[in-house]
Amino acid sequence: MGYAVSARRTGGSGGFYASVADGLGRPPAVAAGYVALLSYNCATIGLAGALGYFTQLVLAAHGLTVSWQWCAAVGLVLMAVLGYREIALSARVLALLMLGEIGVLAALDVAILARHGLHALPTASFSPHTAAGHGVGVSLMFAFVSFIGFESAALYGKEAKDPRRSVPRATYVAVTLIAGFYALTSWLAVGAVGSDNVREVASKQMGDLFFVLGDDFLGKAGSTGLQILLCTSLFAATLALHSAAGRYAQVLAGDGLLPGSLAAEHSRYRSPHRASLAQSALTAVVVAGFAVAGLDPYADLTTSMLGLGTLGIVALQALAALSVLGLRVRTGTGHWWRETVAPLLGFAGLAASVWLVVGNFDMLTGSPSAVIAALPWLLPLVAAGGLLYAARLRTAHPARYRLLGTRHTAEPVPAPSPALSGDRHARSQ
Repeated sequence: MGYAVSARRTGGSGGFYASVADGLGRPPAVAAGYVALLSYNCATIGLAGALGYFTQLVLAAHGLTVSWQWCAAVGLVLMAVLGYREIALSARVLALLMLGEIGVLAALDVAILARHGLHALPTASFSPHTAAGHGVGVSLMFAFVSFIGFESAALYGKEAKDPRRSVPRATYVAVTLIAGFYALTSWLAVGAVGSDNVREVASKQMGDLFFVLGDDFLGKAGSTGLQILLCTSLFAATLALHSAAGRYAQVLAGDGLLPGSLAAEHSRYRSPHRASLAQSALTAVVVAGFAVAGLDPYADLTTSMLGLGTLGIVALQALAALSVLGLRVRTGTGHWWRETVAPLLGFAGLAASVWLVVGNFDMLTGSPSAVIAALPWLLPLVAAGGLLYAARLRTAHPARYRLLGTRHTAEPVPAPSPALSGDRHARSQ
């Protein structure tokens, strides 16, 4: 609710960067912008590794031998092409893939209900003893991870007809869909396996749990459909995060925080094509580096990069909730629930989730490596760099500093003075 309030004000674009600038000011916004750029890029790179890994496994299960490098390369080429084009094309592709993913899981839900009836919805799942039992911290951590990306609608405000209405609406729909559908499907999976032995079965089957359920309740074709749609969902997630990273780069470049060329917009597609190309090149270089080094695409690439990206995005969500409270303090106005209580509860929950993710980072990544365990330190280092750069801008380029984040707020931006125009000209030079 708090983020929807922020999205109505910032509407045009900017995501977390705009939200933090609106509520907490310019220095925290610069820090948030750089952390967002790092986090979304890391998440994209991690998902590219997962796409190559799982596609290779699915193809091998059907008698086709293709290396994970080639699977990832094909996915990256498609990502680059769709990211370069207008958002409407990517949106249609993502919508088609998402409908397929939801459709096959909905079919599985119906099949479980048809066989077990109401017994497929065990009340034990909601008993206080079970809900607060062993492993609740890790369970909550993965629940928060499942919501990564709900805030991305604000990044496409420039490409929406009425962003101040459609962005908050899309945010609410995303959260409701994720919470409702994921919870129902998970609940039915517990009922299908049996609440008494679900832990034992899940520990044995691991990532194959839903494939086994698909084979049992939907037949071989259903299991195959789940396998294929796992790969397409990974591609959809990679494309979505790539697009988000590109739009962060465009916004930051437009405010002079990255090379100005990245702010360019394609004359035909109206997409941040240069930023998209830069993101595609970065993803390809990092994935190729892991491949040349002979590292595992999942155990090394996906776990490290996706884990770091996830932690960064959850931290940014907490900061965005705090920014709504900052806006209420700064303006002295606002609804008691939407702009005070709801964001306060959101901040408390998200701050707790950051603590859970940091404390269980080795479990989130699945890696015992000391290097990977130290990756979370990159986030405060990048944030500190953003704060220092903002302080430098305030001293050395006050005109540029005053413009930071102002293009994404609901408040009118004052007309630039002659001195400001000269500073802009100097920056362009």
